[in-house]
Amino acid sequence: MTSKSSIVIAREYLTRVRKKSFIIMTILGPILFAAVIVGPAWFATLEDREVRVVAVIDSSKLFIGQLPETDYLRFEYLEHTTVEELREKFDDTDYYAVLYIAHIIASTPSAVQLMSDRQPGMNVRMHIANALEKELERQKLAAYDIEDIDRILESVKTRVSIRTIIWQDDGGEKESYSELAMIVGYVGGFLIYFFIFLFGAQVMRGVIEEKSSRVVEIIVSSVRPFQLMLGKIVGIGLVGLTQFLLWVILSVVLVVASQQLFFPDIGTPSSETVVAEELFTSGTLQQSQPVTDDAHDRFGEMFASISSINFSVMLLSFLFYFLGGYLLYASLFAAIGSAVDNETDTQQFMLPITIPLIISIIVMMNAIMNPYGPIAFWFSIIPFTSPIIMMARIPFGVPFWEVALSAGLLVVTFIFTTWLAGKIYRTGILMYGKKVNYKELWKWIRYTG
Repeated sequence: MTSKSSIVIAREYLTRVRKKSFIIMTILGPILFAAVIVGPAWFATLEDREVRVVAVIDSSKLFIGQLPETDYLRFEYLEHTTVEELREKFDDTDYYAVLYIAHIIASTPSAVQLMSDRQPGMNVRMHIANALEKELERQKLAAYDIEDIDRILESVKTRVSIRTIIWQDDGGEKESYSELAMIVGYVGGFLIYFFIFLFGAQVMRGVIEEKSSRVVEIIVSSVRPFQLMLGKIVGIGLVGLTQFLLWVILSVVLVVASQQLFFPDIGTPSSETVVAEELFTSGTLQQSQPVTDDAHDRFGEMFASISSINFSVMLLSFLFYFLGGYLLYASLFAAIGSAVDNETDTQQFMLPITIPLIISIIVMMNAIMNPYGPIAFWFSIIPFTSPIIMMARIPFGVPFWEVALSAGLLVVTFIFTTWLAGKIYRTGILMYGKKVNYKELWKWIRYTG
């Protein structure tokens, strides 16, 4: 790297990290991440502490006294009352909703209505549906007149929890968590997509601004166009790395601080923290009862699954594929910026660049569902999609040769695109007032002067 390129890199870096937009985004990003992680649990503790009473009108007489209550959900069974009568005086009552069970429920399971003056919560609806299903099943089985049916049903209740174990090459074993790998893979792939678009577009806009203001004419009098382009790409790339690292550090600090502030009892669960724990269980009100040993086990599993992630591998992989993908696409963005006079003219050249990125996001959903399938494999090898797809696959464990092949092709490709973009940049950056098309770009690439 020459001293002139270093000067350009320093100028691009310092100019952008001093901008208010960079400082604001650096602060807002971690706050948003922390809010996404901690917010749902905190809101759950606020909302679910309200005790709700549901009035039950059971025309079938099959469920009177049979619906299980929780700490936050009660049922009051009404007789000699119609739905119409209760609706007229509903505002004067403290009922949360009215549950009407028709007499034909045994033959028509959909003959149940939950009515209220507001949208009933999903947890309440799921709790009632599960309770009605279980009671109907119990009564249908009872019709077979099997002796001691309740005890038999209770004794056959079984919960199956499948642990996934990976056999390692050294003969050892390692427990894995597919759900967590899917989340980490999706977040990693999406962040790379977001950063490539965000900072690639900054490179293009920066080139257009300097070209339209004619500042570039002064700069290229002392710096070669390729050095200027490379300095701009590297400088903005360093800005992206700085912002990412600050986001990681500040997000960890905020999440840990929020956990200590809002959930200080995590790790030693008590009845007061049961609602927050619902976030990590199935989330039904039926399960918001005093914490059981089973709930403790699930809570421990959650922390065990997080600790199973190799964060150093994930961080290094993210840095490599972000840099590789960014250098590949940023050089193309710089070439587009040099070929046009304003941002409006970029539309015709943006489509071929954005299509691989959009395809990557679509394929990423397939990759996290089937990380070892042929689609995930090939798209994680192709350099224009590999930064996103390979990042989504890595949490599941990818053979070393696949990562090496993908990384090697990515390096070769971004060197080629940088060379190609440099050929366009050196001519386009000083070209004004001319409508450029693909034929003209090809001429610039072939120009050897």
